[in-house]
Amino acid sequence: MVLFCLVASHRSVDLNTVARLSTGALGVAEEAVSEGALNGAVTLSTCNRLELYGELKADQHGDPSAQVARAQQELVERIAQRAGLDERFVLETMDAFTGVEVPQHLFTVVSGLESAVVGEREITGQVRRALNQAQQSGTVSGHLVQLFESAARTAREVGSRTELGERGRSIVSVALDLANDITARSWPNRRALVFGTGAYAGATMAALRDRGCADIEVYSGSGRAEQFTDQRGGSPVSDADLPAALRRADVIIGCSGGSSPMSASSFPEGPRTVVDLALTRDFDPAIADLPQVELITLESVRVAAPDETGESVAAASDIVNQAAQKFEAAQNARAMDDAIVALRKHTMAVLDAEMEKVRSHHGCTGAEDQIEMALRRMVRSLLHTPTVRAKQLASQGRADEYITGLEALYGIEVDAPAHHESHQNPPADQSPSTTARNRAVG
Repeated sequence: MVLFCLVASHRSVDLNTVARLSTGALGVAEEAVSEGALNGAVTLSTCNRLELYGELKADQHGDPSAQVARAQQELVERIAQRAGLDERFVLETMDAFTGVEVPQHLFTVVSGLESAVVGEREITGQVRRALNQAQQSGTVSGHLVQLFESAARTAREVGSRTELGERGRSIVSVALDLANDITARSWPNRRALVFGTGAYAGATMAALRDRGCADIEVYSGSGRAEQFTDQRGGSPVSDADLPAALRRADVIIGCSGGSSPMSASSFPEGPRTVVDLALTRDFDPAIADLPQVELITLESVRVAAPDETGESVAAASDIVNQAAQKFEAAQNARAMDDAIVALRKHTMAVLDAEMEKVRSHHGCTGAEDQIEMALRRMVRSLLHTPTVRAKQLASQGRADEYITGLEALYGIEVDAPAHHESHQNPPADQSPSTTARNRAVG
């Protein structure tokens, strides 16, 4: 079992590039699994990150590092071609993680430690939805399910044991705070127009109501506004009514990421605040040049996001580090199960061969039964210590030593777990994820 991931986020590239890469990644995981290159894959795509998680198929005779490099190369080629980007640029843009770096990174992300608004909780739901989508599309593997379920448990532990995220900050909340500072009147007296019907639109609706905004209209380019407002409240806006809704709105919030941004010429005259939270932009940035129009983007939110306390971040990082080490130890222990089974099969095969010799020389069934019982007790006793020792070595990250020993002593060949260097003690001025980060192959 070899896990890896490719990552492009707001920490390393601009959001326009993240958006193009996300578009290029559509369907890539499904193809990689269906064509046999990967045993499983999960795609995590949010407003400020694209992450592809993959599991390689077991290849006993191959070099795991070379296999990972080939798999990453193939994924990058597909993404670059679909996104219309240079392959070398994509290789240099996306960070690569393997081995223990993978749970370390995912657990850091799901805990909100790498978010534009540190400690925000929306990412937890986005990670959960990424796993659900992979399960529905049939691309997820058992090991990836274990990885993502462990990530969810880590996020819950961070939430219950630290103060990280207790202030309820999120990309939506910070954006609305910025809008509040530059928009006339107060929220109870403002009219809001929301573009989109997805998870961000739902979070935006809830945040607007929390602030006292009751006059909320919803537009959907795909025609789902009426169904959305039936479930969440607000008033649906049709294509024909959109120009009038734009004129009525004091605050316009984009959460849909439509195929093409609304042009500046489509906006009516008058003062209004526009908040564009869509990864692929709902509105042409040129609207910022219109008289009396204020534009807030994801970049604006990232710059304005308040810092969490160092104590909370340190406590959360400790939980993440421990969870990543625990996950790796558990995976090593599972890898040893095959070795233990192989040893048992080998030992019992030797016993069966010896018993066949007994049967060929002794016709007495009673003697045969007694001999067999004695030999089986002997075998169980012989296997006890090697079995216990296998678990101990696995927990210490030394599973390859045990498997090498089996091959040397008995000629038993078992798929060895991939061995990767662990970055468990990063320098004090670096987060675990930045310490582990390496550029993608090439």
